[in-house]
Amino acid sequence: MIAIVDYKAGNLTSVKKAFDHLGAETVVTSDPARVAQAEKIVLPGVGHFAATNALNQSGLREVMLDAIERQIPFLGICVGMQWMLASSEEAPNIHGLALWPGECSRFPASVKSPHVGWNSLEIRSSASRLLRGIGPGSYVYFTHSYRVPLLAVTTAECQYGGGFSAVVEKDNLFGVQFHPEKSGTTGLKILENFCGLEC
Repeated sequence: MIAIVDYKAGNLTSVKKAFDHLGAETVVTSDPARVAQAEKIVLPGVGHFAATNALNQSGLREVMLDAIERQIPFLGICVGMQWMLASSEEAPNIHGLALWPGECSRFPASVKSPHVGWNSLEIRSSASRLLRGIGPGSYVYFTHSYRVPLLAVTTAECQYGGGFSAVVEKDNLFGVQFHPEKSGTTGLKILENFCGLEC
């Protein structure tokens, strides 16, 4: 069972519909006990980084950290991916999971923000399990004002006001800055790959 975590900031209906289309067993839940029992966890996110504070206050943060330590596959989408870092300039007082170093930053003034629409992926790692079957230059759908910097765990980047992480991946941890549930066949393939993971 895949737990889609509800913290009142995710594009939950579209994410669930995408997994339903793939035939995956999912539950949308804000119950830490249900999340703790999940075989995989998805953390969607839309809007302001401060919304993730609800995860800190509900007990979900501790449950997800425990699951990550138990090697449960974890996928962060958009703000959910940003929360995997230590912090964001968007809400400096809200702490992320600090799974990787770095801080999310706003796009430079030289480009329009938010970054909304289709953009292509520059795949940096042929060993990515999440991007298996995804060709270089594949287009996915973005909508965000803040970005994750390029990291050692970046497996695909995107160019907009400079390069930023579009996909991060290490062991049982996965993050995508774009919305796979809105990214057509490419997005569905990425979610299908996540469904098939064994960590």
